[in-house]
This record gives sequence, C-alpha cells and structure tokens, in this order.
Amino acid sequence: MKKKLLGKCPICGEKLTVTELTCTNCNSKISGQFPMSKFDNLSPEEQDFALVFIKNAGNIKQIEKELNISYPTVKKMLDAVIKDLGFNQKIIFDNSPSKEDILAMLKRKEISFDEAEEMLKQIGEK
Repeated sequence: MKKKLLGKCPICGEKLTVTELTCTNCNSKISGQFPMSKFDNLSPEEQDFALVFIKNAGNIKQIEKELNISYPTVKKMLDAVIKDLGFNQKIIFDNSPSKEDILAMLKRKEISFDEAEEMLKQIGEK
C-alpha cells in the first residue's frame, strides 16, 4: 500500500510542517521547517478529483464520465477544492450544460429532479 503525505494533523486538523528530509541513496538527513504545497492540504479524495480535473483540462462532461458523477457533484467537489486550496472565489464554467442537456440527463436518470431543478435555476441566473 502506497503511503501518502498527510497535510493536516489527524488529531487537531491543523496544517503539518515537514521537519526532516532523508536521501534514500546516501541516507543524508536535512532538518528544518519545510512548508508543504497547498495540494498537500487537500484530502485524498480532493487530490484525486484535482488530478482528474487537470487531466481532462476542466472538461466537465469528461470529468462526469470518468468519475461517474453528476454535474452538481463536480461543481460541489471543485468548490471544495478551491476553498481548501485557500481561494474564496467560485469558478463559473463556460461549458455548463444547456437546458436541453439537463433535460436529457434527467430523462436518462443521470441526475435527480432536485439536481435538474438546481441546474436550471443556475442557468436562469446567468
């Protein structure tokens, strides 16, 4: 099982700091306080989502397909990643589904009635 670096303390939830680096070749050790990347503060699920998002160049339809999740779930996960990276702005997608796309997803039972209703409201707000 591959171990992942923890970004937050499992006890109190605060950010962790790396204090020692070791060379696996010569066993040299470097001590100090080394800041971690913003991505280390994401949960493993958020890191996986971010990788899929980047791999698909932000194409929501591809992300939906690859992760087998609905458009509102993609938006919700992206909002969580943006927040946990320390940004407080929401991204508005240029490729948000049209009314016809939403109705087709509802007909195929890919989204619930409530999700469709929320998505249609968002289209109306733009």
